[in-house]
Amino acid sequence: MVQSHKEIKAQLLAAALPNVAFDGYAKAVFEQAVIDCDVDIGLAKLICPNGATDLAAFAHESADQEMIETLQDAAWEDMRIRERISFAVRTRLEIAARDKEVVRRSVAHFALPQNGARGSALIWGTADAIWRTFGDTSEDLNFYTKRATLSAVYSATLLYWLGEEDADMTSTLEFLDRRIENVMQFEKIKSGLGKLPFAGRMLDMANNAASRAREGARFQNMPGSVGKQNDNT
Repeated sequence: MVQSHKEIKAQLLAAALPNVAFDGYAKAVFEQAVIDCDVDIGLAKLICPNGATDLAAFAHESADQEMIETLQDAAWEDMRIRERISFAVRTRLEIAARDKEVVRRSVAHFALPQNGARGSALIWGTADAIWRTFGDTSEDLNFYTKRATLSAVYSATLLYWLGEEDADMTSTLEFLDRRIENVMQFEKIKSGLGKLPFAGRMLDMANNAASRAREGARFQNMPGSVGKQNDNT
């Protein structure tokens, strides 16, 4: 039976995780996983050209997919926006909590200068997945502001959670509620500005520019694009 690249990557990740908790997403960890899975090194490098970094990204994206499935099965339609966001972030953290040390290693890995852009894109992807699951269809400036603010909220909450010792995440959830409240206050201010003639015209100009930028991004592999590269070849 021929395995897909995605299935092989999942096997490599599973083999690597026990060592990631101690050694992080290091080159040696990736190479040992290749040996343990008896995968040809050439094939492994084809599937993961960036080695352990690709495994770390795959772990993050897999957790995002599990979050999406959990949210889709939940009754969130009657929730207010702030309740939906709180529920989504909490769900994502509960998935991460299964192996907190691995997540800590992942955060440290993507904090390295050479991995920073990839890490930012992954956080953006998490925020984008949440908004899309909740039915967001915005095309203007709101598309970017929603994802940018949620990325900031999730990142801050994730870092706070990594420093928390309580297993029930009580302090983290309180921190999350405060961050969401800050965002809601900002949205009220922005809404008020939109009622001012001059500010309203400026926001319209920004929305139009964002719409044109996103239209161009549809055909590129960058935030705002509609499709994702197929990882199941």
